[in-house]
Formats: sequence, C-alpha cells, structure tokens
Amino acid sequence: MTISQDAMLLRIYTDDAAMHGDGEVVDVIVSRARKAGLAGATVLRGRAGFASGSVVHRHHSLGIGDNPPMVIELVDSEENLRAFLNMLEDLRGIGLVTLAQVEIVTTGWRDSRS
Repeated sequence: MTISQDAMLLRIYTDDAAMHGDGEVVDVIVSRARKAGLAGATVLRGRAGFASGSVVHRHHSLGIGDNPPMVIELVDSEENLRAFLNMLEDLRGIGLVTLAQVEIVTTGWRDSRS
C-alpha cells in the first residue's frame, strides 16, 4: 500500500566553515529545527560548489583548507517551514534558501524505527 501527502522542502545552502558564535551554522539550524518540532532535517556535504560571489567551496583530499558546501534539507508543512525561517534571521553564513512543494510517499518498505 502506498500513501502520499503533500509537504514542502526547505533547502538552505551554506558551507562547512559558516559559524554562529561557537557553533557551526549547520548544527545550529538542525538543533533549532528539532526544537521547533519540524518533521525532519538532513545535512548534505557537497564536493564543490559556488555562489554569486564566485568563490569555489570544495572538499580537499587531505582536509587542508577544507570548506565544502553544505545543504540542509527540511521537510514539513509550508506553514511550519515559513515560521521556521523567521527563527533563522539572526544567522549569518546562510546563502541561497529555496522552498519547493514535494510529495511524501510512504510505502510498506518504510523502516519501522522511524
């Protein structure tokens, strides 16, 4: 049996070196998302990327000078995600933010631990 439901996907683009006080921006965002009760969050580390400033962020094989791009993906209702965006206004180091409609598909293969 397959069940689907509409939701929204919020993507926040940043880099590994982005900091907020003593904490990394990605950790601050995930922590705030959990406290806000959002349905889920995942942090993805990229190999390379650039933004409007044309500075290339990349992962180096030995980790020296490492500053790979990072993407935080959060899934929930549009209302919850828009409210959550207001909780990030004090953060610096956030680049592009996108919001897209997605369909959550739940099937019989879903892990019972989640």
